[in-house]
Amino acid sequence: MPHKQLKNKPLVEVIFEIRWELVQTSPGYEHDPHYKLLLGRFYDRVSRDYPEHEQLPVASVPDEIVGHVVQHRFRVGKGSWPLFQIGPGVVTANSTADYTWEDFSRRAVCAVKTLFDAHPKPSELKVIQLILRYVDAVEFDYSSDNVYSFLQDKLKIGLSLPQNLFNGTGVEQRPKVFSWHSAFSCNKPTGVVNIKFATGQKKENTPAIVWETTLQSSASDVPILPDGIEEWLDAAHEVTSDWFFMLIEGELEERFDSA
Repeated sequence: MPHKQLKNKPLVEVIFEIRWELVQTSPGYEHDPHYKLLLGRFYDRVSRDYPEHEQLPVASVPDEIVGHVVQHRFRVGKGSWPLFQIGPGVVTANSTADYTWEDFSRRAVCAVKTLFDAHPKPSELKVIQLILRYVDAVEFDYSSDNVYSFLQDKLKIGLSLPQNLFNGTGVEQRPKVFSWHSAFSCNKPTGVVNIKFATGQKKENTPAIVWETTLQSSASDVPILPDGIEEWLDAAHEVTSDWFFMLIEGELEERFDSA
């Protein structure tokens, strides 16, 4: 279902990721035999819209031990978003505060189609995973508030520990560190929905509750590409967006939509 654009959305980052199969050279070592050529061809095709190149420190590590790890970034401007990233066996599209689905989905489709166009042997490109991940955060004072109460009151998530663990034991009931992760099968698109909440930080080292909503399709669940990417993205976005808005419905949605 369609959802409105929030004026003060809690989005930290949205990431689309496509991974393809690497060639095993020896136990524990894999590489992409076309990566060096693909890197240059990919940049040639995106440099007009993403002219700022950043080489990450991991680019100096042998490719065989950093499979599916990004090594290079291509930004729309220096220090600006959105951006593309590439490494052996992986390409990502990333956006942040200025995100809209219409813009981001167009860029994600471009990333996939450019990958297939730039690959020296696209017939050998075996995609093994598609991922759409949203990372959101809301400021939270762990020293004075209880994260379990926040999840129950603001997000309708009921988590608790037995009260007798704290009564007369000298153990503080408010957790200093928190992490919760669950995964669920999904049939449109076929894959797995992951949701995770954890202790984290927002801007300027402000303590926060960080949550990730991810839809991931792997192996035989991956559609035929590149033609099937638009349908997959739309379906994955519908699930992740619906989950987000159903969770924040009420006080949090009003907070995130205030000027």
